[in-house]
Amino acid sequence: MELAILNVNGEDTGRKAQLNDAVFAIEANEQAVYLDVKQYLANQRQGTHKSKERSEVSGSTRKLHKQKGGGGSRIGDINSPVLVGGGRVFGPRPRDYRFKLNKKLKQLARKSVLTAKAQDNKIVVVEDFTFEAPKTKDFVNFTKNLKLEGQKVLLVLAGQDKNVYLSARNVPGANIMTATDINTYALLNNKAIVLTESGLDVINKL
Repeated sequence: MELAILNVNGEDTGRKAQLNDAVFAIEANEQAVYLDVKQYLANQRQGTHKSKERSEVSGSTRKLHKQKGGGGSRIGDINSPVLVGGGRVFGPRPRDYRFKLNKKLKQLARKSVLTAKAQDNKIVVVEDFTFEAPKTKDFVNFTKNLKLEGQKVLLVLAGQDKNVYLSARNVPGANIMTATDINTYALLNNKAIVLTESGLDVINKL
């Protein structure tokens, strides 16, 4: 598959970018995509939820009244789970939600999403560029030129570029990642994928 290479003004440079069919034209695997997204979201969870059990509640352990002869139900101390303010039975405890996935499966998931984006014409290739200084206006104009203004856009660079990152930081819906850091969730969570030439070179080798 070939795509026209555009410049920062959205103009066709007359050159073509070759998309590797082994990355952008495979048989998509929805199950792999599901598992990869599930793992990503699970890894974001802190798992710090906690409720106090009976032994952890602050309160006297004195028996509230005698066991029998009171005409009411038997009851223990004020920390009892049946009383308001008492401990909780089988409440949530801190836990780690992370789980592992095979590297090849995660790679298959990324390729599946890239294939879907390519088929939907949601991938744009631009020549390598940078900004002279961090300016939000420059990045806004960049998205306007590509006719992507107001959309969730993922710009994939070959390496870190501070000026580009700072220029996009305050633009709603704009996301910047390096080609080696892309993940299935980020690819799915953005409507359009903008690849720089050098960034595409890295992704073609996935």
